[in-house]
Amino acid sequence: MDNPFVLVLGVAAALFLFMLLILIVSRFRKCPSDKIMVIYGKVGSNSDGTSRSARCIHGGASFVWPVFQSYQYLDLTPISISVDLRNALSRQNIRIDVPSRFTVGISTEQAIMQNAAERLLGLRLNEIQELAKDIILGQLRLVIATMDIEEINADRDKFLLAVSGNVETELKKIGLRLINVNVTDINDESGYIDALGKEAAAKAINDAKRSVAEKDRDGAIGEANAKMDQRIRVSDANAQAIQGENKAMADISQSNATRREVEADALRRATAAEKIAAANALHDAYNAEKAAEIARADKEQATLEADILVKTEIERRKIEIEAAAEAERLKIKARGEAEAIYAKMEAEARGIEAQLLKQANGLAEIVNAAGGNPSEAVRLMVADKLEELVKIQVSAISNLKFDKITVWDGGSKDGSSSTANFASSLLKSIPPLQDVFAMAGLELPEYLGKKAAPEGGKTEEAENSKEEKNA
Repeated sequence: MDNPFVLVLGVAAALFLFMLLILIVSRFRKCPSDKIMVIYGKVGSNSDGTSRSARCIHGGASFVWPVFQSYQYLDLTPISISVDLRNALSRQNIRIDVPSRFTVGISTEQAIMQNAAERLLGLRLNEIQELAKDIILGQLRLVIATMDIEEINADRDKFLLAVSGNVETELKKIGLRLINVNVTDINDESGYIDALGKEAAAKAINDAKRSVAEKDRDGAIGEANAKMDQRIRVSDANAQAIQGENKAMADISQSNATRREVEADALRRATAAEKIAAANALHDAYNAEKAAEIARADKEQATLEADILVKTEIERRKIEIEAAAEAERLKIKARGEAEAIYAKMEAEARGIEAQLLKQANGLAEIVNAAGGNPSEAVRLMVADKLEELVKIQVSAISNLKFDKITVWDGGSKDGSSSTANFASSLLKSIPPLQDVFAMAGLELPEYLGKKAAPEGGKTEEAENSKEEKNA
């Protein structure tokens, strides 16, 4: 017999191995493709001998030692951050608004993953968004402060490149990388950007005003010189002063005329441009209205044709369906009537058959009662109906009404009365019972009486035999 101690020891070893296997399987962790698994605790040391704070795994799997190690996941899902930058100061000391949207995510580079494990592990999504937003706002203000509004507005690629470079450098420090930058619009409170668009139009007006001012200045200088000469040379310079004044006035008039000419030309060009634009707009409106009318007419015609076709098709289908329904109804009605007639005739036939069968059974019973002799059976039936036959025979003259009978009785040779003979003849007018049976093809039974012989004492049979002999 085996030693119990060895048996218990074997069972304990097997149980220990089984528990160890379960422990190994339960602590073996696989990392999904959209996450980073961060194992922290006692994870080894760096190449310089310092202890590592965490070990990052993207893809694959790793065994996590119980007690000594633990793990968490970092989500690689992109994070969209709305950055509504207001009153950012540019290099020209002009405040602008730059609303934008940044898309960031945790980087899968080994060094940057290590930064994310050290600075983002355990943070919620909104906390990561706020942290990244603060970094982005700071770097965005820094980039705007180093650029003019003209550069930001005209060269967007340069602006986005500068923003991406600065922002991504700072985001890598916390383990994030910049995926996308989208600047929706750039505005300023002072209207400087709008003014840049109006600069070209205003430049011509400013040049014209400057030219007028210069001419006015020249005229004023000439007038002052003439007055000075008049004061110095009162008598000798009157003519020159008048000439100078006239010349100055001529110059002023010429300058005013030039200014008015420039203004008139500008007004003419502006009016012409407005008229041309209005005419083009009116022409385009007429063309659009014409096209709309044509399209509306085509649509109405198509709608009318479609309505007519649809109504015609509906009427045709309605007639076909009604005809089919009527035909089916007539067919069902005819089938029902035929079945009813057939059932009625079949019921009548069954009734007649049952009646005839009962009559046949009754006649068979009568024949059996007559000893199997059909003649005797007929006699029994006649005897049963004799009373009714006599009643029918007597009723032939029962309903005769004689309002008045006048009899002239003169007697007869044999001494009988004519009145009595009339009554006897009247009774003899009733068909004899023997003749009634003979007309029906039957013969009266002998016990009901025999046919009387005719006068002369010869019967009908004797007459017939006599005629046969003569023949």
